[in-house]
Amino acid sequence: MKKNILLVVSLLFGLMFINAGLNKFFNYMPVPETMPEEITKDFIAFMEIVWLMPLLGLGEILGGLLFIFPKTRALGAVVIFPIMIGIVLTHLFVAPSGLPIATVLFIINLWVVYENRAKYKPMIRS
Repeated sequence: MKKNILLVVSLLFGLMFINAGLNKFFNYMPVPETMPEEITKDFIAFMEIVWLMPLLGLGEILGGLLFIFPKTRALGAVVIFPIMIGIVLTHLFVAPSGLPIATVLFIINLWVVYENRAKYKPMIRS
């Protein structure tokens, strides 16, 4: 049962990140009109660094794809983790309205990291 729940949650999580990454390239989701001023300023600054959004989008697409499949899920969790940190910190300090969903996504990422902890042990052995 736990394996099936993890599969469904991982599929949805991965698809959300693939969608977010594709949006960085194709801009098909409308920008909310009521965005906080700080986020608007941050977004404009990110757009001035021409390579940053495509790199973030590529990371989201790659991490989302890896996250979907059980064999590569541990690697996908590591790829997505720094992106999740940025999402949580943004919603914690700038746009608290998105914090509940960011927290749920972060918990899912941590759950997958925990479930795959044995795969990470070789990386931290000295």
